[in-house]
Amino acid sequence: TTHYLFIVVVAVNSTLLTINAGDYIFYTDWMWTSFVVFSVSQSTMLAVGAIYYMLFTGVPGTATYYATIMTIYTWVAKGAWFALGYPYDFIVVPVWIPSAMLLDLSYWATRRNKHAAILIGGSLVGLSFPLFNMVNLLLVRDPLETAFKYPRPTLPAYMTPIEPQVGKFYNSPVALGSGAGAVLTVPIAALGAKLNTW
Repeated sequence: TTHYLFIVVVAVNSTLLTINAGDYIFYTDWMWTSFVVFSVSQSTMLAVGAIYYMLFTGVPGTATYYATIMTIYTWVAKGAWFALGYPYDFIVVPVWIPSAMLLDLSYWATRRNKHAAILIGGSLVGLSFPLFNMVNLLLVRDPLETAFKYPRPTLPAYMTPIEPQVGKFYNSPVALGSGAGAVLTVPIAALGAKLNTW
């Protein structure tokens, strides 16, 4: 019980860290134009935090629990902006849970092998997270209209949203986000696990 209470507290605080990894990534005006930054920062934060606390408890399912707390906390923030008069689509809540479930599955399927969780689970997070979130972003009605009609008061002039120019596959934000997320997630998750053993 103490372990799970500890995870609740830390997961809430890690959500703040996740947001501050680039707070604009939660908002419609920048979710599209900075999708690669979003994919790298969010998949890395998810893998590091989830693996750290999954190995801390040794219980498969902890990563999903961790991602669920972050999701709930972010929906509260979404509700706060909505209460201020902004549209429902002003904040797009990242889809952490499915990727965290893959992480838990890899840990469980390899009989709680932490190295497999880092290598296999970390790769699955890095590859799946951008895909899940691109589907999520496709559900936003008109992100650019929302961005220009409802600018955030803290948005500097030089961060005015621009329409993303997505051309061939190698210039696709999904491809870049998936590749960069998968490559960077594993070594950083390994570092998190190393810190856990200290």
